[in-house]
Amino acid sequence: MDVDVTASGFCGVVLAGGTAARMDGVDKSGVELGGRTLLAYALDALLDADEVVVVGPSVPTERPVTFVTEDPPRGGPVAGLLTGVDALLRTPRLVGVLAVDMPRVTPTTFRRLREATAGHDGAFLVGRDGRRQLAGVLDAARLAGVRPDLEGQHGMALHRLLAPLDLATVAAVGDEAVDVDSWADLRDLR
Repeated sequence: MDVDVTASGFCGVVLAGGTAARMDGVDKSGVELGGRTLLAYALDALLDADEVVVVGPSVPTERPVTFVTEDPPRGGPVAGLLTGVDALLRTPRLVGVLAVDMPRVTPTTFRRLREATAGHDGAFLVGRDGRRQLAGVLDAARLAGVRPDLEGQHGMALHRLLAPLDLATVAAVGDEAVDVDSWADLRDLR
């Protein structure tokens, strides 16, 4: 797939620092599916991004990325997202956010999400069950406007951070919304 050169001002944050409690605490970014790591799939999904920050343990990658860890570690998706945004060297117009455990999200998914942000503060992928997934695009300026203080970020639920924003929803196509929360989920994807 070719890079979308019209995506200028789009940067990405991959959330890879979770506890993976249902997977015995394994680092999900290194889990393999079809001979590739979940992190490799996530980085592929953000192909169009000018820059990508991975919030999680540093590992070798095929693409240059910046690795950071929120302080304190394992602060949840809000702390991870905001830490990742703070680590971006560029000033983005749009920020893509993706959980590392969603290997079926693709550059096409993010293109649909970016298109859906028109007239909104962002857009998120929703599964067949109607639940918002941790795959979305946010207007960077609007995100900055709802940012809590540093202490408020740790353990904050993502839906609470995003509640004041006008978010479009993008229906998942096929198995885009599938995430790997357990070893059974990984087995079923194979």
